[in-house]
Amino acid sequence: MEKYDILIKNCQVLNPDMTVSSTCSVGIKDSWIKKIGPTDELMADSSASEIIDGKGKLVMPGMVDGHTHTCQQLLRGRVADEYPMVWTRFLVPFESNLQPEDSYISGLLACLEMIKSGTTAFADSGGVHMDRVADAVIESGMRAAIAKSTMDMGNAITGAMKETANEAIENTKKLYQKYQGAGDGRVDIWFAIRQVMTCSRELIAMVGESAKEFHTGIHAHLCEHKDEVSFCLQNYKKRPAEFLEEMGILGPNLLTAHNVMLSDHDIALMAEMGFKCFRGVKMIHCPRANLSNHGFPKAPQILEAGASLGLGCDGAAPSNLDIFDEMKVLRYAMMAYWGLPSFNPVVMTCPTLLKMASQGGANALGHGDILGSVEEGKKADLILLNIDQPHITPSQNLVNTIVDAANGHDVTDSIINGKIVMKNREVLTLDEERIRFEAEKHMNDIIKRAY
Repeated sequence: MEKYDILIKNCQVLNPDMTVSSTCSVGIKDSWIKKIGPTDELMADSSASEIIDGKGKLVMPGMVDGHTHTCQQLLRGRVADEYPMVWTRFLVPFESNLQPEDSYISGLLACLEMIKSGTTAFADSGGVHMDRVADAVIESGMRAAIAKSTMDMGNAITGAMKETANEAIENTKKLYQKYQGAGDGRVDIWFAIRQVMTCSRELIAMVGESAKEFHTGIHAHLCEHKDEVSFCLQNYKKRPAEFLEEMGILGPNLLTAHNVMLSDHDIALMAEMGFKCFRGVKMIHCPRANLSNHGFPKAPQILEAGASLGLGCDGAAPSNLDIFDEMKVLRYAMMAYWGLPSFNPVVMTCPTLLKMASQGGANALGHGDILGSVEEGKKADLILLNIDQPHITPSQNLVNTIVDAANGHDVTDSIINGKIVMKNREVLTLDEERIRFEAEKHMNDIIKRAY
C-alpha cells in the first residue's frame, strides 16, 4: 500500500497539453507528484496523511511570476496617474529609504498576496536588503529566484541602491553563500543587471563571470523603453541585446524582463538555438506595466522564434500580483495590436497564455524540467481552482474560460514543494492580519523618510 503525504481526490487536472482530465485523484509524496489516476484505484491501494476534497476543483500548475519587485509592495497606488519620470520621482527615493525590516514586511506581504492569487514561485529582480526578502520567502513556503539589484551608474541612483562594481558582486556572493538552496531547496540566489543604463561594462562583465562561477542565473531588465535603446546606440553602437551578446551575457541562464523594444534581429539573436550556438534566453512580459508605460510587445514573434516566454506583474506598485489578470491583458492587447490588422483571431490563444503563466515562468526560473505542469515526476507546486461557480461553469471550453473569466480569488488551495500553504483560502504559513497591520505602519514610516 502506497503512503502519500497528500491525496487530492475527485478533482480534475489541467494536462500539459492544455486539455482537462475527467475526474481523478493526485497523490503527492516527498514533495513530488507520484501518481495521477482514477480515484477508486488510488483510494483502494493507498493512504494519506492529508486528504483534500477536489470535487468541483481543477488542479493546475502554480502560476509563476517571472518578474517582480517584492520591495515595492508598499508603493501600491502611488505611481498611477503620474507624469514621468516615475522611476526618479518615486521608486528611487522609496527604495533608497528602505530599512531591513521594511524589506522583510514588504516581502511577507508580497508572498501573502501571491499565495492568495495562485502564484507558487517568482523571480525577484532585486531591491535592497534582499536577505530579509529571502527570510520572508522561507517563512511563507514559496519558491523564488532572488537577485540583489546591482547598479553602479546613474546620477539619480543614491544610497544603498548604488554600489561600486566590486561591492555589488561581493554582496550578491554573500547572499548566495547564505541562502542558496535554503527552505528545502526553494530559494535560489541569482546575479542581476538592473539595466544597461545603470550598470557599467565592468559590472556587467563581472556579473557574467560570477554567474558562471556559481552556476546560477542572471536577472535583467531589457529593452523596457526607447531611452535604453538610445543609450546603447549612442554609447556602444549596438542595441541592448547586441551589447549583452558582446559582453557574453546572452545565454540560457539569462532572464530578461519586459522585452518591449526588441527588433526582429534582437528576437532571433536571443532565441537562437542552433547547433553551433545556443542562447535560449528566457523572456518575460509584464503586460500591464508595459502597456501603461512602454507599448505593445512582440509576443507572437517571440513565440514564433521558438523562445521561452513567461509573464510577470512587475511588482504591486501600479496594480496587484495576479497573473490571471496579466493573461487577460496580454490576450486582448495582442488581439488588438497584432491580430486585428491582419485579421488573425488566434494570434494569442488561451492555451498559449496559460502555458506562459506556468511553464514559461518555470523555464525562466531555470526549473522547467521539474515545474510548470501537472505530471507524475514533477514537483508538487500546485493550485486548486474552484470551477464550480457561475462565472466558470458550465463551459464549452474550460481552458478558454479560465483565461478569460477566472481570477486569483478563485484559487482555494495552494501546495508548494509538497506542502499545503493555503487551504480553503486560509494561508497556513503566514499571519495575514498581523502582516497587513505591520505593513501599514512601515509604509507610513517610509513615506515620512522618502518624500
